[in-house]
Amino acid sequence: MFNNSAKIMFFFILMTGTLITVSSNSWLGAWMGLEINLLSFIPLMNSNNLTSTEASLKYFLTQAMASAVLLFAIMMMYLNNYPIIQDNSSYSNLMIISSLLLKSGAAPFHFWFPNVMEGLSWMNALTLMTWQKIAPLMLISYTTLNTFIFMVIIASTVTGSLGGLNQTSLRKLMAFSSINHLGWMLAAMQASESMWCIYFSFYTFLSFSLTFMFNNFKMFHINQLFNSFFNSKILKFILFLNLLSLGGLPPFIGFLPKWLVIQLLVLKSQYVLMTIMTVMTLITLFFYLRLCFAAFMLNYYENNWTIDMTINNISFKLMLILSFISTFSLILISMIYLFL
Repeated sequence: MFNNSAKIMFFFILMTGTLITVSSNSWLGAWMGLEINLLSFIPLMNSNNLTSTEASLKYFLTQAMASAVLLFAIMMMYLNNYPIIQDNSSYSNLMIISSLLLKSGAAPFHFWFPNVMEGLSWMNALTLMTWQKIAPLMLISYTTLNTFIFMVIIASTVTGSLGGLNQTSLRKLMAFSSINHLGWMLAAMQASESMWCIYFSFYTFLSFSLTFMFNNFKMFHINQLFNSFFNSKILKFILFLNLLSLGGLPPFIGFLPKWLVIQLLVLKSQYVLMTIMTVMTLITLFFYLRLCFAAFMLNYYENNWTIDMTINNISFKLMLILSFISTFSLILISMIYLFL
């Protein structure tokens, strides 16, 4: 990507569109930023093969429909002479939230998301999972949160955990994981104004460390993990420890944002919501552990043949640094907190 000047230009326009949306002081300005963001991501998705073309078309049609609904809702809101959302039960409020949830890929508006992810390269998939969610989530945080959001949170956590159980594609598995994490972000948003930003930062870091490794090893399906794909057992352990950290297993840094959200939900007396989310995250951890079976079981049989892979020295060092932060940061933070 970084050898192509056109893609660099579109990538900067993509970031500009998100920044316009985030910094806009009117709904029309926010809509314009979303449109710039959409139209600059389409050329980045296209890799001159059939799957990426199909994914870009699906993405364009879905996002264009969401943008049309959003613009219609904004026009309804201005016609009713209140540019700030005031009424919880208003149709325009519901339409705005629904269109933004469709843009971000939350359940029950998630059906396009795994299919689009399947046709993308790992770097584009990372962009779709992280950067493309910033603008819709920021706009959702401006709206009045009501009972509909609670239904979406439960639907996202349930869909993200159960949908990943029967997947063999790593990109679809990461897509359902992203839907599950999106439910947690929405819960963090209704518990605290800034908590979702902290959760999103941790999620972005962990997603980057995983997709960076998947991209380096050119892994797209589960059966590639079970072979002797790595010429080093250390790399295999690093990959699976990152997976468990993304799932939120307690010793790793991925548990910290979930811990904070659970604490906030308990303080808000949202016990039922917190219980459903925690149980569904345990199911997510189950299919992560199923992936890790080959690495952590000592009596697991592997193929005798190996594939020699040349790994760039800089990439290897970056993997080690990211994995060290992902694995040991929570322990270090706890030790510092105890001794101070």
